[in-house]
Amino acid sequence: MNDLDALLTPEGRALLDEVRDTDPAQELAVATRLRREHPAELVSAALGQARLRQRATAKFGPQDAQRMFFTPNGVEQSTRASVAAYRARRMKQLGVTSVADLCCGIGGDAIALARAGIRVLAVDRDPLTAATARANAEALGLAELIEVREADVTEVDTAGYDAVFVDPGRRGGRGRVFDPEAYSPPLSWAVEAARGAARAALKIAPGIPHEAIPAEAEAEWVSDRGEVKEAVLWFGTEPGAVRATLLPGPRTLLSRGLPDPEVRAPGRYLYEPDGAVIRAHLVSEVADQVGGGLLDATIAYVTADDLRPTPYATAYEITDRLPFNVKRLKALLRERQVGTLTVKKRGSAVEPEELRRKVKPQGPHSATVFLTRVAGAPAMLLGHPAG
Repeated sequence: MNDLDALLTPEGRALLDEVRDTDPAQELAVATRLRREHPAELVSAALGQARLRQRATAKFGPQDAQRMFFTPNGVEQSTRASVAAYRARRMKQLGVTSVADLCCGIGGDAIALARAGIRVLAVDRDPLTAATARANAEALGLAELIEVREADVTEVDTAGYDAVFVDPGRRGGRGRVFDPEAYSPPLSWAVEAARGAARAALKIAPGIPHEAIPAEAEAEWVSDRGEVKEAVLWFGTEPGAVRATLLPGPRTLLSRGLPDPEVRAPGRYLYEPDGAVIRAHLVSEVADQVGGGLLDATIAYVTADDLRPTPYATAYEITDRLPFNVKRLKALLRERQVGTLTVKKRGSAVEPEELRRKVKPQGPHSATVFLTRVAGAPAMLLGHPAG
């Protein structure tokens, strides 16, 4: 019996409830006590699962995470629930009623699809991963909508489904994989599988080169609360479209094919585009919205004279512009009594913590410093979030 099977027994479930809120500092004492009444292997499995559930709370929320089952890779690679829910809603809006979820992992995306009312075939070739997905479907009351199958995704017939969703493995023995053809399965296989379906969505790394995107695909970059989470290639939607979607919301910025913004002198405001906007190469759209230009042709900071709020960028009011000079910055921060310093950088090799150590901010006030380039020259821009 493996750890998952043992945890699914009445004794295992009761033990999971008992160790649910175990403080890591007390884990050894708790394990010693519980091993007097339960097999040592089961106690270790329960405590390990409790740790995984605590880690998974950030992605799945406490209510689901404390009912679900996880593997270490499953926690690491699962889609954040808010992102999976957004994608599932979009599938539903496209008229999809059934999805073949290939490389389903522990079932996070399948759960979101089922909660949107979509019937799911969830496939994974790893026996423990597939069993974990099945346990999660049952734990969340979704087993009627989710069929879990242990199989090689390249051998699964998806003809009876409205859409295909593929989330290839992007981690290998040495960590994260950046070459799309080193995904498991390779991106080229996933693209061919998508082309054979009426609709499809392929989850890929946000850093994928734009030239690697098939012409018939729509490319969407998604961020959640300012953190870029994924890119998705959609098939059967809007060929060639490029969009950045920000959660919560959702708020979506579509490419209009605008030319690169002009480079101009720093204005009163600096706009920092959301990471999804940058990855989608939509900085021009933001610059157009705020009537601004770029500080430097190679850096995604937009500058403008006016404050025009946009959900796609954070605005800062710039109070001081300095050439790169740590001593001058230190003196200015001391004069302004700045004790809380936020350091942001683009196009600078200086690390934020290194700068903080050198300037030693002290005082009751706060400020933001941007380490960047202005028309090619290293610069420091000091300011604060625009009100």
